[in-house]
Amino acid sequence: MKNLFSHLIPTIKKIQTEKNGILELTSYFGNKKLNSQNANYSYGSLQRILNFALVKINLSQVEHILLLGLGGGCVIHSLRKKFHYQKNITAIEFDNTLIEIALNEFQLASDKNLKVNYCDASDYISNSKEVFGLIIIDLFIDDCVPDFCFTNQFWMEISNRTLEKGIVIFNAEVSGKNYNKLTPMVDSLKNKFSLKIFDLVEGVNTVLIAEKL
Repeated sequence: MKNLFSHLIPTIKKIQTEKNGILELTSYFGNKKLNSQNANYSYGSLQRILNFALVKINLSQVEHILLLGLGGGCVIHSLRKKFHYQKNITAIEFDNTLIEIALNEFQLASDKNLKVNYCDASDYISNSKEVFGLIIIDLFIDDCVPDFCFTNQFWMEISNRTLEKGIVIFNAEVSGKNYNKLTPMVDSLKNKFSLKIFDLVEGVNTVLIAEKL
């Protein structure tokens, strides 16, 4: 006998990724989410966390955005649909499987003003010469931010890639995991950026918004 409520049951597809382990792509009433074992990778709490930061930015003054960490591309969806930002976005992602998911499962392939680069974020900012009005750093493996994101070298290069008065949004940690690394990093940035730190965004994440001096 056919289950009359089968359409109410979410479908879950497990995907073995290149560098992020096994992720789950969940579809429910046409809405998709991408999750790792311990974190939302796209179109759930992560999107709300980044929206929290984006609503504080004057995007009308931003000509080009750099996104470090594409994931499923939910921040791009927010920028295009919620914030009506239609200018150029460059996204950096080191997991080719995630690029395929973002482009095909979440329909980013049709975005003509989006350029996706398959490379490591630290390598990109070390070698690129472009500068940006907004840089979004959202680099996670499961619920862990890579250690290089808290180094002076990384932030010196981020500063070099940021226009004067440009903004950096850093999704910095989950549940205090990086507190001991975040505090000295923030202290080292005070001569380069005006900083605002928001704790417990969506109850768990710390978000840093930095304006280049």
